[in-house]
Amino acid sequence: MFAESVVRVGVEPDVELFVAETAGPVERTLLVIHGGPDWDHSYLREPLAELAGGHRVLLPDLRGCGRSTRGLPEHEYQWDAVVRDLLALLTAKKVETADVLGFSTGGRIAQRLALAAPHRVRRLVVASSSMLPVPPDAFAGWAERDLRQAQGAELGPDPAGFTGPELVRAWALAAAPASVWRREVLPEYLRRLDAVRFSAEWLRPWQAGRLPNALPDDAVARFAELALPVLLLHGRADMTFPASLAETAAEQLGSARAVVLDEAGHMAHVDQPDRWLSALTRFLA
Repeated sequence: MFAESVVRVGVEPDVELFVAETAGPVERTLLVIHGGPDWDHSYLREPLAELAGGHRVLLPDLRGCGRSTRGLPEHEYQWDAVVRDLLALLTAKKVETADVLGFSTGGRIAQRLALAAPHRVRRLVVASSSMLPVPPDAFAGWAERDLRQAQGAELGPDPAGFTGPELVRAWALAAAPASVWRREVLPEYLRRLDAVRFSAEWLRPWQAGRLPNALPDDAVARFAELALPVLLLHGRADMTFPASLAETAAEQLGSARAVVLDEAGHMAHVDQPDRWLSALTRFLA
C-alpha cells in the first residue's frame, strides 16, 4: 500500500526525510505531519491508507525522527526548519498545492506551514491539536483523566529509569490509557506504539528550555485573515488538547468547522477510525 523512499530536503546541514507514500493523483496530495515530535509517522498509517488511489498521501518522518536524518546540532531542531523541510519535500515531489493534515504537535507545525506558505496549502486539517493555547486548568476536576494517568503509570516501565529514545517510549506507554477512550482499542494502540521508531533528538532542546511552543502566535486571528478552509477534527474525550478549544476556534473562524467525535480520545483515529476518515474525506472532497 505504501511505497517508501528517502528524499533530500536540505543542504548544510544535509537533511533527508524518510517518506511513506500511497499512489494517487499529484493534484490530490495530502501531506500528513505526525506528532511527538520524537515519534515517527507509522501510528497514522491507518486509516489513512484507505485514501490511496483517490489521494496521494505523503507521510514523512520529521527531521530527527524515525528513519529521517538524526544527529543534527541542537540548534537545527526548530519548528521553522521543519516547515522548510516539508515545503522542500512538496517541491521534490512536484506538488504545487497540497492538502495538509497535522496531528497533535504536527497540527501546530501544520499551522506554521500554512501561515508561512498559504499559496502551497489548499485545505488544512488540525487533528487532535489546537489553534488556541491550552489553559493550565483545562482538565481540572476531570477524575477519569486522573484515573487513566494513574493506570498508565502501572502499564509500562518507570520513565525515571530511562534516557533517550527509551524514555520517550516509556512516556508514550504511560500516556496510552489516557490517549484512547475506548478501552477495547487499547491493545491495538499499544501494538502501534510498539512499531514506532522513537527518537530523542527534540528532547534535547526541550529539556534545555530552548524549544519554543509550536503553536504560532495569534493563530486564530491570522487564519481569519487568510480565509483558508480549516477542519478541526477532534475526539470529545481528548485528554491532551480539550475538545472545547476546537469548537471555540471554529466559532471564531468563518472558514473553519469543528468535527468532534464522541467516544474518542486524543488518538481519535484509533478510537473511531471510520467516522474519523469519513469526516476527513468529506472535507477534502
